Amino acid sequence: MGKHIFVTFQYIIPQHFISKLIGKLANSKNPRLKNFLISYFLKFYEINMEEALEQDISKFDSFNAFFIRRLKPEKRSICKKEQSIVCPVDGEISQIGSIKENKVFQAKGRTFDLFKFLGGDENLCEEFQNGLFSTIYLSPKDYHRVHVPFSGTLRSMCYIPGKLFSVNHATVDSVDNLFDKNERLVTIFDTTNGPMAIILVGAMIVAGIHAVWYEKDFKGQRKIKKIHYPKSGAKSVTLQKGEELGHFELGSTVVICFPDGKMKWEKQLKSGSDVQMGQMLGTF
Repeated sequence: MGKHIFVTFQYIIPQHFISKLIGKLANSKNPRLKNFLISYFLKFYEINMEEALEQDISKFDSFNAFFIRRLKPEKRSICKKEQSIVCPVDGEISQIGSIKENKVFQAKGRTFDLFKFLGGDENLCEEFQNGLFSTIYLSPKDYHRVHVPFSGTLRSMCYIPGKLFSVNHATVDSVDNLFDKNERLVTIFDTTNGPMAIILVGAMIVAGIHAVWYEKDFKGQRKIKKIHYPKSGAKSVTLQKGEELGHFELGSTVVICFPDGKMKWEKQLKSGSDVQMGQMLGTF
């Protein structure tokens, strides 16, 4: 009953207004407010600040600065195995498996459409047809910077405005085509083993999605914005395995996709598996 009420409530409330309001609070530089928010958050989620590069909460300019805190380099090691694909984030695997007839498994009895998810690009959809995917949920307590699973050169970036449904288990289990509906940033990289898609999905209280190569904030944009990048030259973007791609301001989900026949997931990975940034998820 409670789950049904929570999901129904999300259809009624002004999602973007609430997200914007929470974003303002999270970006507040008022020392008393931001220190209160950080202290409460630390206790409520039992966050281990021993991993953080900066452990003094008074040194963070805002709650968001704390939320996207960097970790000590030794706390996350990047798998060095040749042709390994590493986890882009800390989180929990929501789903992992194969893309079947352009349908991606969301939850029991529910899928979402790959064509719509990638922004309605038919040629791009064909590249990942019958490929492999993994959906990773970042809870509020997790490290929220996103890294590239494998070295590659950025081909395109597409911001798709949309709804801001929560991406927790209750909502994912209940809302049809959830990831096709929510705001998201689709990034496509070309690697030595073919294309790789990394999609950052927004959610109810996500105050922003940011990419390291793009200085502007996507929040508030109402139209699809797609940018193509050159393979080489001053404006090209190449990231090595494990390098930072971007970050979320507050929690959400990352989806990664690979073409058919190009790679395989580690056998022990399944829905519910806890993962850390840098660990091996699969190999080419």
